[in-house]
Amino acid sequence: MLPRLVRFVLLTLLTAWLVSAHAQPYPARPVRVVVPYSAGGLPDTMARLVAQRLKESLGQQFVIDNRPGAGGISACELVATGPADGYTLLVADTPQTAVNVSLYAKLPYDTLRDFAPVSIIGMSTQFLVANASLPAADLKELISLARAKPGELRYASSGPGSLQHLGMEALKSALKLDIVHVPYKGNAQAVPAMLGGEVSLVFSALPAIFQHVKAGRVRLLAANTLKRSTSAPDVPTIAELTGIADFDYPPLIGVLAPARTPHGVISRVADGIAAAVQHPELKQRFSTLGIDGVGSTPEAYAKQIRIDIEKYAKAVKAANLRVDQ
Repeated sequence: MLPRLVRFVLLTLLTAWLVSAHAQPYPARPVRVVVPYSAGGLPDTMARLVAQRLKESLGQQFVIDNRPGAGGISACELVATGPADGYTLLVADTPQTAVNVSLYAKLPYDTLRDFAPVSIIGMSTQFLVANASLPAADLKELISLARAKPGELRYASSGPGSLQHLGMEALKSALKLDIVHVPYKGNAQAVPAMLGGEVSLVFSALPAIFQHVKAGRVRLLAANTLKRSTSAPDVPTIAELTGIADFDYPPLIGVLAPARTPHGVISRVADGIAAAVQHPELKQRFSTLGIDGVGSTPEAYAKQIRIDIEKYAKAVKAANLRVDQ
């Protein structure tokens, strides 16, 4: 058995080592960033751009881990049940934070209980776009046309439960319009369907339809955000034109951590994201992607998630959607 003095010295050294290790500034090792989408998509691209800036400002690698499929549910569960130490983060879109809770009868995670919001990276304004052959020069004329011809106009979406679908259903419900939904497999099919005249309308981000706007093949009728987009400041919002004060249905991409992650860690990452989205090179890249950078506080993101959960619950109900698992 070791002499008492030796044991005391060893215990002191061990305690000092543990305190020193615990006191290491975050991050002390690479951070895993789980993205519930395939590489190359918008959330993935945004995550990689921000991860590079975080590496430069915080001094560690932020490694992207793509986990696509199942509406992002498996990726959310992975992070929600992971260690709350700041070394596993989630890049989430609005479907994961706000839509799934109403769309699915059962979920293996609870957005409000299982996650700590960190920061909103940015949002992608969606524009209500009309084929140029439609006899409606603006949103007011579109509304009049839809009311004069109930059930005759058709709009495309990237699938049932998508943000394009729910945004249009929210608009139809608020204005009591009868416009037929035609779902496609992704925006890559929905936009060409509108260009080809299979449908008259679609919600789309600007990069996907910008050249067609310039060529006069389509018209931008309105933006689906509360504020006008910096990418197209001359295009009014639906809220402005209709008086629906809370009409705000853009994809909102942010970072979440497991619940109980230390506040200091969350603040450090949030500050890094806020600085990243203000970097001139990143701002320019976001602009080409149709992204308005945000870089919010954790408190602002938490508030927005609660607003979105309530808002999309109404949209899911209006669309009469429910997925049983």
